[in-house]
Amino acid sequence: MKNKVRVIPLGGLGEIGKNMMAIETEEDLIVIDAGLMFPEEEMLGIDLVIPDVSYLLEKADKLRGIIITHGHEDHTGALPYVLRQINVPVYGTRLTQGLVTVKLKEHKLADNAQLNVIQPGDQLAIGSLYVEFFRVNHSIPDSVGVAVRTPAGTIVHSGDFKFDHTPVDNKLTDFAKLAQLGSQGVLLLLSDSTYVENLGYTPSEQAVSTALDRIMGEAPGRVIVATFASLISRIQQVIDAATKHDRKVFVVGRSMVNNVQMAIELGYLSPPPGILRRVDELGKFPPDQVAIVTTGSQGEPTSVLARMANRDHRHIRILPEDTIVISATPIPGNEELVNRTVDNLFKQGATVLYSRIAGVHVHGHGSQEELKMMLNLVKPRFFAPIHGEYRHLVQHAKLAQSVGIPAENTFVLENGSVLELSANTAKVVGKVQAGCVYVDGLGVGDIGQVVLRDRQALAQEGIVVVIVAVDKQTGKLVSRPDIVSRGFVFMRESEELIEQAKDVVAAALNHKEDHLAEWGFVSSKVKDALSKFLYEQTKRRPMVLPVAVEV
Repeated sequence: MKNKVRVIPLGGLGEIGKNMMAIETEEDLIVIDAGLMFPEEEMLGIDLVIPDVSYLLEKADKLRGIIITHGHEDHTGALPYVLRQINVPVYGTRLTQGLVTVKLKEHKLADNAQLNVIQPGDQLAIGSLYVEFFRVNHSIPDSVGVAVRTPAGTIVHSGDFKFDHTPVDNKLTDFAKLAQLGSQGVLLLLSDSTYVENLGYTPSEQAVSTALDRIMGEAPGRVIVATFASLISRIQQVIDAATKHDRKVFVVGRSMVNNVQMAIELGYLSPPPGILRRVDELGKFPPDQVAIVTTGSQGEPTSVLARMANRDHRHIRILPEDTIVISATPIPGNEELVNRTVDNLFKQGATVLYSRIAGVHVHGHGSQEELKMMLNLVKPRFFAPIHGEYRHLVQHAKLAQSVGIPAENTFVLENGSVLELSANTAKVVGKVQAGCVYVDGLGVGDIGQVVLRDRQALAQEGIVVVIVAVDKQTGKLVSRPDIVSRGFVFMRESEELIEQAKDVVAAALNHKEDHLAEWGFVSSKVKDALSKFLYEQTKRRPMVLPVAVEV
């Protein structure tokens, strides 16, 4: 592997979220981002999904650090789970490290974490790799892209980006650095593909400021803005618009309160004195002097907005003159939850504004023209699209070809693909383990496909429990089997079917010998006989669970 470098996506390709990219040379390995993904509909009971880091654990002696491009959960959320297994230095900007610290404190890991604060423009050696950070615009301040100088050449990782010429914090993308990298020669560009399907340019954050200003001025009652807890720029926009229209701002939701407090301490939020108020002071102000900023833009069942929508919040009841602004786009898979929350808010008489009917949100990812501009500035020899569903990666590869990158130099990778590069060549040389690890409550990775399949079977077909009492001496049935069902048929309406099922079980266990075979054999006999009978009668396949009671 001398004078070669390997690029291995461990998450974030063929999916939205769970971003993690490994860059490996002969002596060193660094990782860019460690994100989570929200569960898809079929992942019943799963709280979140994180990347499988088996490969990093195998190469632990080479792993020199984790670079975080910005503070969103799809880039930071897996850190607590990764650092618990392998504690390495973490590099990120001040705001990013602030958000990471809040997250690690929740997991009681903050004291031992090796957090290193970097700034856009910094250059540092991580092992034998020379890493340079450049500013990009995104929907959160302090976002960076990364240039990694390797023995084979320079690799540029865009991070999440868009080209916003009027960002909320007035800090522009470092176009000069991108052009400089391009003129020096870039071996490989890894670029964000999330919004490659959108034509033209992504609107500026300024569009949201204008919309919020109008809403705060025109709303007859309270204005409630729901957004991501980490969307610090959006919270600043709410504060600015509320200040202009003499409204006090109430921050509601634990994660939002923690992040706002941290952002104020670090200087990334600047509320005028007296504008931020505690939620228990809500009653002191008339509705037209109140603005509330809260979590729940994704319809999460336990979030503040969902609790308000279900009339279940301690302090806040929705009033008919309230204006509710959902300032976020639903994450794929969350559309149903968001729609339900919006419907419940409308039912309470409130006015609800969301991105499809009002300009209350712009996304933080470049559209086609910005993606082309990134390609033209960086001028890479090889190109691999990252961050997006498979169709996004394919579209982005085609876009790269439209600006002159040869088809044979573009690589549509999958999680686990090993792209090996030298100064003049690039090829996929194999695959490493890179699946999903499911987090369910306190369990990390203890839920696998088998458990999920069982949950799906239970959800779709229900369960039938067969309780069999047998004589310990002879192994014969002591009494008629008992059957309990959940999610299969309603017992009282299906008494005849249940009685017939009991007969089937009794017949399956009716034997002449005094000693019954061991329970595993009997269990499968009961299961087979009953499953066959129930399918013949109902065309359904519930999970059959035999339970033996020895008397």
